[in-house]
Amino acid sequence: MEIEVVFDVGATIAESPTWVAAEKALYWIDVKRPALYRYEPGTGNCRNWLMTSDIGGFGLVADPPGAVVALREGIFRLDFASGLLTQLAAPPFDPNLFRFNEGACDREGRFWVGVMFDPLMEGAAAQEAALHSFTLAEGLRAEPDHAQLHNGMAWSPDGRKFYLSHSYKQTVFAYDYDPVPGRLGARYAFARVPAAQGLPDGAAVDTKGGYWCALHGGARLRRYTAAGAVDRDIELPVSQPTMAAFGGEELDTLYVTSATDQLTPEQREREPLAGAILRLRPGEKGIARPCLVR
Repeated sequence: MEIEVVFDVGATIAESPTWVAAEKALYWIDVKRPALYRYEPGTGNCRNWLMTSDIGGFGLVADPPGAVVALREGIFRLDFASGLLTQLAAPPFDPNLFRFNEGACDREGRFWVGVMFDPLMEGAAAQEAALHSFTLAEGLRAEPDHAQLHNGMAWSPDGRKFYLSHSYKQTVFAYDYDPVPGRLGARYAFARVPAAQGLPDGAAVDTKGGYWCALHGGARLRRYTAAGAVDRDIELPVSQPTMAAFGGEELDTLYVTSATDQLTPEQREREPLAGAILRLRPGEKGIARPCLVR
């Protein structure tokens, strides 16, 4: 399978690739730069907006054009024209210990955002924190799920199953999901990843219900069937893929983000594409990743 380099950005932690069909553009973040990017594959134009602290996720807003961004300092609204950040909600955790990690919008425009235990000082004991959701009307709402590291958010094709990884537990969970109020129901273990194969990181879903999981540290994308069985692996030229997203006019292209974080100089030399945005055609069509916050 041909794997193309879309943008060799050398990101520390590129994450959250999101294809916006109306703009024919790909958005993503670099958690640690920190910045939000917008790239047009057709023209090569790229723009970025620098953040004031680690960015863990984003959703777009239409009027005025901008984004809701989940920063270590809280939830902010970003105005694309001016670059101005306006705080919408304080962080629901101690920002010296945690940052937001992984964000995704459901079909109703509710922005779901997880956490990562990522202390700014050494010696802090590991802790868990809550998953949250956010709307412009209701603000930030704590959800009944706690983890040290959330990842892998995605929804089944009918929108009634919500996937969420607890990466340090090597487990992808699936929740029953009521889409209109955005409520989580019963949870079960959808898939477990052996530690030697990497951490379950970000994910995408195809039209058949296949769940495409980036295995961080495992140098591969893994497709699980809707029943949770391993279907196939696609090996990648980067050891730390972080997430995949379907894009392109036919939604038959997977864009894959990756990271250089914590790689040694020797590993970077062996892995020159680490931190790049990659593209491949897996033979399946995907579901567009909702991205508008309401």
